[in-house]
Amino acid sequence: MDKFARKSPIAEAKQTAGLSTRPVGATAEDDDIDEIKSAVLAKLALDLGKDASAATDRDWFVAAALTIRDRIVHRWLAADRASHAQGRKQVYYLSLEFLIGRLFADVLCNLGCTESFRAALGDLGVDLNRLRAAEPDAALGHGGLGRLAACFMESMASLGIPAYGYGIRYDHGLFRQVIRDGWQQEYPEEWLSFGNPWEFARPEAIYDIHFGGRVETTTSPTGAKRSVWHPAETIEAVAYDIPIVGWRGRHVNALRLWSARAVDPLRLDAFNMGDHAGALSEQVRAEAISKILYPSDSTPAGQELRLRQEYFFVSASLLDLVQRHVRTDGNLYFLPLRAAIQLNDTHPSIAVPELMRILVDLHGLPWDEAWRITVGTLSYTNHTLLPEALETWPVELFGRVLPRHLEIIYRINTQHLEAAKLQDPATSDSVESISLIDERHGRKLRMGHLAFVGSHRTNGVSALHTELMRKTVFGELHAIYPDRIVNKTNGITFRRWLLQANPDLTLVLRDLCGDAVLDDPTQMSRLADYAEDQGAQQRIRAAKRANKVALARLIIERLDLRVDPDALFDVHIKRIHEYKRQLLNLLETVALYHAIRAEPGRNWVPRVKIFAGKAAASYARAKLIIKLINDVATVINGDPVVRDFLRVVFLPDYNVSLAERIIPAADLSEQISTAGMEASGTGNMKLALNGALTIGTLDGANIEIRDHVGAENIFIFGLRAEEVEERQRASLQANSAIGSSPKLGEAIEAIEAGAFSPDYIVRYAALMNALRRADSYMVTTDFDDYCAAQRSVERLWLSPFDWTRASMLNIARMAWFSSDRAVSEYAEDIWKVPVERASNREQEQTS
Repeated sequence: MDKFARKSPIAEAKQTAGLSTRPVGATAEDDDIDEIKSAVLAKLALDLGKDASAATDRDWFVAAALTIRDRIVHRWLAADRASHAQGRKQVYYLSLEFLIGRLFADVLCNLGCTESFRAALGDLGVDLNRLRAAEPDAALGHGGLGRLAACFMESMASLGIPAYGYGIRYDHGLFRQVIRDGWQQEYPEEWLSFGNPWEFARPEAIYDIHFGGRVETTTSPTGAKRSVWHPAETIEAVAYDIPIVGWRGRHVNALRLWSARAVDPLRLDAFNMGDHAGALSEQVRAEAISKILYPSDSTPAGQELRLRQEYFFVSASLLDLVQRHVRTDGNLYFLPLRAAIQLNDTHPSIAVPELMRILVDLHGLPWDEAWRITVGTLSYTNHTLLPEALETWPVELFGRVLPRHLEIIYRINTQHLEAAKLQDPATSDSVESISLIDERHGRKLRMGHLAFVGSHRTNGVSALHTELMRKTVFGELHAIYPDRIVNKTNGITFRRWLLQANPDLTLVLRDLCGDAVLDDPTQMSRLADYAEDQGAQQRIRAAKRANKVALARLIIERLDLRVDPDALFDVHIKRIHEYKRQLLNLLETVALYHAIRAEPGRNWVPRVKIFAGKAAASYARAKLIIKLINDVATVINGDPVVRDFLRVVFLPDYNVSLAERIIPAADLSEQISTAGMEASGTGNMKLALNGALTIGTLDGANIEIRDHVGAENIFIFGLRAEEVEERQRASLQANSAIGSSPKLGEAIEAIEAGAFSPDYIVRYAALMNALRRADSYMVTTDFDDYCAAQRSVERLWLSPFDWTRASMLNIARMAWFSSDRAVSEYAEDIWKVPVERASNREQEQTS
């Protein structure tokens, strides 16, 4: 060989790192490990320009991620080719949030490559767990809505359903939460500062998105009238794809995220005239759309930005999928047979008029045919009954930003009302309640109504939520379209929330139930056979304690606070909102604190109260609740009298990665929302799956969890949804509940008197006054029952055998709450697409 001949990059990288030749007799696994090492070193050298000796943890993470990505791409392209060749129907999942968290461990787990990569990186002197920590959480969501979308995307890939997720590529997410002096402060998340190794830029997928301007009505020579939109502003939507890998790597789908940019990034004339800031104004205005999730809508400018943001991603997504359909099928009349578009909550409801605009204005379809296609293609998931979450837009604002769409909505509304009257003449008396326009409060568009009318199916996300939809928020529409509302109870992906988050428990389940649990969650039911077996119980307790020790270590690292891993870990991790009732938990904590101080010699159950969650930046009362949690924590944690019995922890910046640390360590799961206000919840499912017992109201999916795990293995308290509604109708005051509960009165008075805010005594006066007066969320009414349920928790905790038995039965009976089950139901009943179920006997077991 010519001595000047160039070696391959992989060979050069191996030689530089001093890798020895593989010995004779090495196994295929050794081959894979050597291949991984070579590939990682090549990525490090050629993609990052780094030598192994100088590489940081982030450099190694990026090199490893790019190596993994290479393994995904061929599967991805093959799955895409096969779907097109077979003419399979595509699912398009539109969501403003996709809370995918970190992908490194997720992809390795689903590919079955975790141990191979651990060994390969270990040979290179790199710790896999350090690399996992080097990956930032993808800042693409906030709470349960985004996490559900992520679970569904993973399940669709695992079930072999061809799908695209569509969302926004936020530069800075919601916000990074920092707690200073007990107060939440918001800072931008920086997850994209140094790029995202998982994504592929798609410069060929750029769409013009229009705003403002005017609509002109033209008449053709045949007399047909046509509306022509002359927009005043155009920005570009640029696509970035992230591959979503299904279980065992059988199928890969795309999560397509849109980034906003100006058509002209710089006005050179203004720049050269010295107006350097003004020259960038159009770029700044355009890019604001994809800067952050949920910009505050407390100002008119904020409201407009939210509307622009929602339309931006919906328009780009629909233009993209329609173009794909035309390219592959050619006939838009067949769109409902080739595409199913799922609107995840009310944010994408503008898809109804936008799809009509695309079909009628851009492709020339007759109105009636376009409406048939639109309704047949769209379906809508409602996630809330709270009025503030069912979006409405002022007609004036909407018409100014999207004048053509307002025209389309008016026509849809006229057609809808006329059809309703034809069906039932008595409907004329309820026109106001079924109209897409709310005329009572300053003329607003009801986006929930629009999504309902424009979709062939509207689903709730738990049995109770769906029933309440039929009776309340969509009651009149349900009477007109009685077959449209269906229930699809939420689910979670067990791959993320059990296999990855809790490997110790997973190992126990594999030993007791067999490796089949990895592919078939129903096999977990076999754990019930061991619920009273002392040896099995000991293993379950050991796995839990290991997770609690790990969480205790994290609490020391982040808060410099020591907690006892043998104490009861009482976990309340949710978005901070009054209806989720962190305040109820906190009042009971204060009452418990008072009781311990009064009788420090009693045999108290040691307890660690763990809170985490973000409050919306403009939600002042929720932010005040965070401050109260931290103030209470300061007093309780600093009191030597209660130090051995009670600790209060608030872990800042709650995200997927933090949830993966907290959930496996939880003993008690707080699911205490006001009955009738939580649509479903998925945190309740994750915690129960990991062996936490639930204390909760009969709200959302708590009801179905009770039905599956058994009423004796869950702690239910409080008013039912119908009782809450009755009290709200009667406008009953909270004073009677406070007067009849000395513990509650004492807790409220202590907070009012400044016991936890000596620096500013009246800080919580208004918060406590709200409890005394309206108490819209039934905190005072449910307080005594909640306290009684907590005492039941303590009694069971004092019997480790009975507690562990209940914990094991929770785990064993959670299989129904898999997102694979939920997605299969959507596929069968709503999307009309087949799912692929591979037998676990045919699959190589994951190590």
